[in-house]
Amino acid sequence: MTDTSAKHGFGKQEPTTPATAGTPARRTHAWRVVDIVLAALIAVAGGVIFWAWSQGANLISAPVNAFYPPLTGLYAGGWMIPAVLGMLVIRKPGAAVFCETVAATGELIMGSQYGASVLFSGFLQGLGAELIFAAFLYKRFNLPVSLLAGAGAGLFCGLNDSFLPWGWNVAYEAGDKFAYIIFCAISGAVIAGGLSWLATRGLARTGVLASFASRKAASEPVFS
Repeated sequence: MTDTSAKHGFGKQEPTTPATAGTPARRTHAWRVVDIVLAALIAVAGGVIFWAWSQGANLISAPVNAFYPPLTGLYAGGWMIPAVLGMLVIRKPGAAVFCETVAATGELIMGSQYGASVLFSGFLQGLGAELIFAAFLYKRFNLPVSLLAGAGAGLFCGLNDSFLPWGWNVAYEAGDKFAYIIFCAISGAVIAGGLSWLATRGLARTGVLASFASRKAASEPVFS
């Protein structure tokens, strides 16, 4: 029977043929045009989030730095949402890196206070999330994996800010750098990992993901 739910999502479902009737559909890792389009939409929205998040960072940085500078890492998770959300929705290799890097490009175009370094930061954060999903062979998209992916993005964010030449806290003492990296990982797990997982389930309930592997995300097990 043809899946009519595709009428409410992107693209069209392939009709069932006698040769494939009764057999489960095999997931392919090849990108389709509709995957690229949706990933680009997520990335563009992510660029706006990046820019807005950066404005918020300006507001909290002064009081937080006056108290304990490494705590600013707890705010970093918003910059990692496209990486985790993109992978949870698209579920194809490269989705995390693609969405995060393109989102960083969007922030740069809108006027990033961090300059061109935001591009490399975006790539690294996307890579941090990508490696977690790759470790599970792109087959697990539950809450624990999502949290780990967010933490992975946060880890790479913290390392980038603490040790690379353009990092804004390269002058920190070793203990403060370690604390900042941990706070970034926590923020990435909660904000990017947790919120992206909830957002994916919410989108799946609306039917807009009918043409994607994540179309059943709302009913997938939370922990398995």
